[in-house]
Amino acid sequence: MKKAVVDRLAGGTGRNAELFTKDLGQVCVHPQRFGNIALTGQCPHQHLISALPRGSRPPVVLVHGFGLDMRMWTAQLDHLVAAVLQVVRYDCRGFGASGPLDSAVPYTHSSDLIALLDHLAIDDAVLVGLSFGGQVVLRTALLAPSRVRALGLLDSVLDGVRWDPASKAALDELAQEVRNGGVPAGRRAWLNHPLFAAARERVDLTSQLTTMVDDYPGQHWLGLDPHHPEPPIIDRLRTITAPTLLVAGDLDVPCFLEMADILAARIPGAEHYRIPGSGHMVNMEQPATVNRLIAGFVHDHYRA
Repeated sequence: MKKAVVDRLAGGTGRNAELFTKDLGQVCVHPQRFGNIALTGQCPHQHLISALPRGSRPPVVLVHGFGLDMRMWTAQLDHLVAAVLQVVRYDCRGFGASGPLDSAVPYTHSSDLIALLDHLAIDDAVLVGLSFGGQVVLRTALLAPSRVRALGLLDSVLDGVRWDPASKAALDELAQEVRNGGVPAGRRAWLNHPLFAAARERVDLTSQLTTMVDDYPGQHWLGLDPHHPEPPIIDRLRTITAPTLLVAGDLDVPCFLEMADILAARIPGAEHYRIPGSGHMVNMEQPATVNRLIAGFVHDHYRA
């Protein structure tokens, strides 16, 4: 695919240089460093960003699920850009093109996200996350509420809610597989988790999920994640002031449906939608419905 260098930021050359390339209308940064330490060039982590048209468009940041990466949002890009939105997606630290974690460098995903907004000169944005990504954007809203114009939570995880027996058993099996066969065995077990049951019914989605999970370094499973401990979210949900859109597939596993119900009950004014015939990967399984909900929600709540 044809690429052309369009800019090189100030800040040195070599390892500290930031190379911008233009790839069919998407702007990617390779490599980019975030977080308080990372911004000084002291951290080797790489984050891959895809940012579509800026200008005066309302900014929307998309945060992927666990073991996946920003490619899970491909079905959202054209629709959201056509809806006159600025769309940013990225690979969280330790996932996808961001590469393996440095276990000696502590961080939080929420502080990384705030640093990303700073780097892109975005004062505030609509943050949309699925599953693990939902937790990231929730924590960001609690850490820096002035930076969050609104929240979109798609089948979001919520710590403090007990996982249903089948989902918990599948996690236990994954841990055993990692002990026996390492990260490759863990990847296979993750793809077999009930969370992906509905998506596995489609060959195209199975292929996309497999490609992403195959690129997941798996260090979290090995106990090598230096993420700072953070306080529970569940008891602070009533303090969230950002307008919130909640979306869940009605075929998701029971614990995630319970999480969605708790989020809807405790976040003031939250809008809650159940998508018929969809499982956990609701944005990939029902992209047209999710795209309409996100675009409409952003335009309802964004004021330039």
